Amino acid sequence: MNRLIDSFWRAALYCLHPRVIALSFLPLVIMAAVALGLGYFYWNDAVDLLRTQLDSYQLVASMTEWLQGLGLSDLRLVMAPALLLVMAIPVIVMTSLLFVALLMTPTMVGFVAERRFPLLDRRKGASFWASLLWSLASTLMACLALLLSLPLWLIPPLVLVVPPLIWGWLTYRVMAYDALADHASAQEREQVFKTHRVPLLCIGILSGYLGAAPSVIWASGAMFVAMAPILVPIAIWIYTLVFAFSSLWFTHYALSALQKLRADNATAVAADSFNRPST
Repeated sequence: MNRLIDSFWRAALYCLHPRVIALSFLPLVIMAAVALGLGYFYWNDAVDLLRTQLDSYQLVASMTEWLQGLGLSDLRLVMAPALLLVMAIPVIVMTSLLFVALLMTPTMVGFVAERRFPLLDRRKGASFWASLLWSLASTLMACLALLLSLPLWLIPPLVLVVPPLIWGWLTYRVMAYDALADHASAQEREQVFKTHRVPLLCIGILSGYLGAAPSVIWASGAMFVAMAPILVPIAIWIYTLVFAFSSLWFTHYALSALQKLRADNATAVAADSFNRPST
């Protein structure tokens, strides 16, 4: 528990470092450019297609007639754009996580190691391509989990629980692996994962709930769809900062756990050598 809290505050302080803040703008620029570009070329077509699909459902048509009877016909106009924004949330969250993992995490791991663990050996337990494959496989599993859990999103309490849990699991899988990729051997990484699985998963889940914070902005975007070009980059940057903090939290915790593991292993080897009878 002490290591969990200590790594949390260290990660929070590191987020205030100009180097980390500057790094957060790289994923922002790339993702904002892609999101706004796709919105510029395909937004109207996507809204029209979604509105056509919604109108084909009898339940939606009945709801629209009911709203018109109440004098709320304008809500029909924003239903499709708002739903499209909601559908974009999981895509933006996962893409933000992948960009942070690929563009920010290696630099931040080196930054933390340089300042706090300068004597920790780098045993290169995973290559860049292995890390990328691990991240993509984890993302695909998270996407499948999101698709299978979509019916649960219609239950008000569960919509506040299920998505953050899935995002938290994905954050745990990606960030914990990348935090140890450069310094730990494959055997050490597996041992840290096995020994510290619960704390690492807790960090991931808490990060998943932190990642749900920008939903306030998306709720505003649903009400004021015309502000989406402004709200989307803001939400992307908040997601980026949240995942950057998560990456730093995992890095501080995982490297501290790795340092302790090596110290314990060295002590065990020394004790075994001392107790071994001489011949």
